[in-house]
Amino acid sequence: MAYGLIHHNQPDLESLEDFFEFASEAGFDAVELMPGDVWPKGEENPEAHVSAVKKQVDAAGLKVCAVSAGNDFVYLDDDDVEREVRRMERICGLAKILDSSVIRTEGGRAKDEVPEERHVEAMAKCLKRCLAFIERDEIVLAVDNHGMVTNDADLQLRLYKEVDSPFVAATMDTMNYRWAGHDLETVGRFYETVAPYVRHVHIKDGTGSRGDYRGMALGEGEIDIPRAIKALVGADYGGVWCIEYEGGEGSKGYAKCLSRLKTLV
Repeated sequence: MAYGLIHHNQPDLESLEDFFEFASEAGFDAVELMPGDVWPKGEENPEAHVSAVKKQVDAAGLKVCAVSAGNDFVYLDDDDVEREVRRMERICGLAKILDSSVIRTEGGRAKDEVPEERHVEAMAKCLKRCLAFIERDEIVLAVDNHGMVTNDADLQLRLYKEVDSPFVAATMDTMNYRWAGHDLETVGRFYETVAPYVRHVHIKDGTGSRGDYRGMALGEGEIDIPRAIKALVGADYGGVWCIEYEGGEGSKGYAKCLSRLKTLV
């Protein structure tokens, strides 16, 4: 059993090295890195940068359970698709340096030039273009239910069936379906729908939707975390149990979440 956390919402930790030190001392086994952690804005040689980050990860006794891509796959225009696919290939190369085989992948942003009824088509087009290098390198693109486009497990299922590759899978964020406006019973059904495809998770709690959303420590919000865990265990989820916390306690909140998660898994 391995526990991780995403490098997000820790304002009390000033540097990446501070983050690794906290994660190790708090009892985490793994970390998820953000796009700016692996490819800082303006960095022309991210491979050298990531090699230095890998040394810090190793020194802290951690592993990288996932890399966040920060991509946008809601495009139909060939030039836009090509740009996003080439960027994803570079991100996958950086993940390999970090010995990570999971990329937390965005569906993308809704936009006027891509009608809603073509969202699955657009994302599938980009994902299929990635198959050559992700299947070669055995890297999983785990599409997150993040934002508004992919925050629907029924849509996610259509996407996975359209792409039809074991290397295109899901990230399950336990809060995001609720954040998008679904009622709690639908959220629970979505856990069970997507669980067989899940290769990465964000175990996250809170209350409310969109403008009313408030992040909380595990067990303090309205999310049925045990139901999500039951669905994942029932589907033989074998990845890291990665926490995301968006409350107001920073790293202290992550430590609290870890303690509570260990009583549930």
